[in-house]
Amino acid sequence: MTTYVVTVPGTFLDTPPEGAREELVRALRSADPQGTELGEAEDLDILTVYEGTPAFSLHLEVEADTKTAAGDSARELASAALRTAGIPDGSAPLGEPVITGIAVE
Repeated sequence: MTTYVVTVPGTFLDTPPEGAREELVRALRSADPQGTELGEAEDLDILTVYEGTPAFSLHLEVEADTKTAAGDSARELASAALRTAGIPDGSAPLGEPVITGIAVE
């Protein structure tokens, strides 16, 4: 297994409910990329919301055997966390995950 840092882009089509962003970060805390060298060096936050736009990115650390599996795992984590945060399906569609780092042990 390899540790990957994956960026999952998305767009808030509707304004998230009050407190949803904080809940989203809490739901993803176990996948925080700060535990990797890349995450520390780049000072990656789990959630980045681009000011003045509805766009956001989730930066996640996942363990997987392949890049494809890492992207799939990150997307599943992101989707589940959005639901946990009370953001309805379809109101924050996700784009294609991008591998932004590989942590070599």
